[in-house]
Amino acid sequence: MPPRRDAGQAFPIYITVVAGLLFLALAYLAVGQAAVNRGGAQTAADAAALAAAQNRRDQLAAKWVEDVLDPTKWQDDFDGKVPLGPSCWRADQLAAQNDAQAQCDSPEPLAFTVTARTQKSVGKSIVPGTENVHSTASARAVIEPLCTFELPGEGAGNDALPRLTCKDRDWDLNPDDLADLPRPEDLFDVHLAD
Repeated sequence: MPPRRDAGQAFPIYITVVAGLLFLALAYLAVGQAAVNRGGAQTAADAAALAAAQNRRDQLAAKWVEDVLDPTKWQDDFDGKVPLGPSCWRADQLAAQNDAQAQCDSPEPLAFTVTARTQKSVGKSIVPGTENVHSTASARAVIEPLCTFELPGEGAGNDALPRLTCKDRDWDLNPDDLADLPRPEDLFDVHLAD
């Protein structure tokens, strides 16, 4: 009986293993593409929500400066219960800079919710249909007043302004010299919320 030759039997196994590894590598690439696209959508949503909230904060601070000589209006300024211009345009602007489209909503005067959708799709991959899939993400930014005050009691004089305590600093405002007023970031904090 002639001796058996096993040469060449490992080659089909080698080809199968290499093909399997290549498929796994392409699958990981598809997952990576989707993760990058999703991260881009989240970045756009975060930036857009913060931009809208900062615009509203600046408007509120300007309104407070306008009302600084009438402390009875201050609480409404800090609570956002005053007429202001739109702020969602800033969300649209920042989302566009991050290659996304934003849908902005302000259900409360001191909060913005933004949903961003990437303009670029996930792209072609081994997963069918991904070339038309766009990532979306949401973010919520809130404006938090940092200041407290007590209205002057009766007999304090009509021109007396209350002490404004903002975080760790007190502001003793002089109605005759309003050159040193708190900045918007002294009056309000803007941050992302869950």
